Amino acid sequence: MKSFPMFIRTTGRRVVIAGGGEQAAQKSRLIARTDAQIVLAAPALDDELEALVAAGRARPHTGPITPALFEGAAMAFIASGCPGVDSCLQVLAAAARCPVNVVDRPDLCDITTPSLVDRDPVVVAIGTEGAAPVLARQIKTGLETVLAPDLGGLAALARDLRGAVAARVEKDARRAFWAWVFAEAPRKAWERGDQAGGRALIEAAIAAGGAPDRAQAGAIAFVGAGPGPRDLVTLRAVARLQEADAIFHAPEVSAEVLELARRDAERELAAPGDAAAALEAASEGAQVVRLVPGDVEALCAAEIAAARAAGIAVEIVPGLG
Repeated sequence: MKSFPMFIRTTGRRVVIAGGGEQAAQKSRLIARTDAQIVLAAPALDDELEALVAAGRARPHTGPITPALFEGAAMAFIASGCPGVDSCLQVLAAAARCPVNVVDRPDLCDITTPSLVDRDPVVVAIGTEGAAPVLARQIKTGLETVLAPDLGGLAALARDLRGAVAARVEKDARRAFWAWVFAEAPRKAWERGDQAGGRALIEAAIAAGGAPDRAQAGAIAFVGAGPGPRDLVTLRAVARLQEADAIFHAPEVSAEVLELARRDAERELAAPGDAAAALEAASEGAQVVRLVPGDVEALCAAEIAAARAAGIAVEIVPGLG
């Protein structure tokens, strides 16, 4: 590696963005996700940056730019839009020993900005050392489909409960406990939108002294899908397909959509209303997906009712975006 990937703490620290136009605005969108103190150094700011200042999220610096502006800053972004100005500003930042990124000038950069998958506090950064930024974006797109949008909330809950876990769960059992939280019933409940249920499961396990020693509970996700292309499938539907142990699908569901599933998932044709096999699999602990074209809740009303009556967790997932 020519660059070492790491995370820089921004709490209570300044980040200088030199520039007042679109390039500077692009960098400000990234840094505004953090709790850094943003300084916008430019004689004038575009509307987006003015709004950032008006919201109290950044402060302007309209005076002369000297090395003093960069001293003690966590990092600086040079984005004036003028190559000559950018080169001069990079020299000033370097004189202050401030790590600097100059937009579209990798030869002048100490640091580069990766493609980000943001599920705060879970953050994935993808970089190619400038070799293939399009590839980095493609990898980011793939990860966006795998990591649930609300995954960060589960990680934040885990952070808040670490003290309770340390007090109630034996040290040798903690790794298994957290593996259960992030791979089994709590995470599945969380990703179904049942955050309260997921939290209750975790708190009950803490009170009991560790992860439950029992078979995984089955569940059925009813997903609307048909003959359309795979790039129209929603992120949540993709996640359920990749978690599924068994998939029961209508004949109309395209092969493209089925390719999104785990390779080792069992697959079986099943028309709407043909509930027996799916119910049996879920009752044995399998994670089941029912792929049905059209209005899932209407077409599978009897299946949904039967699953709920059997105590099987049910989720209705929009299949097409």
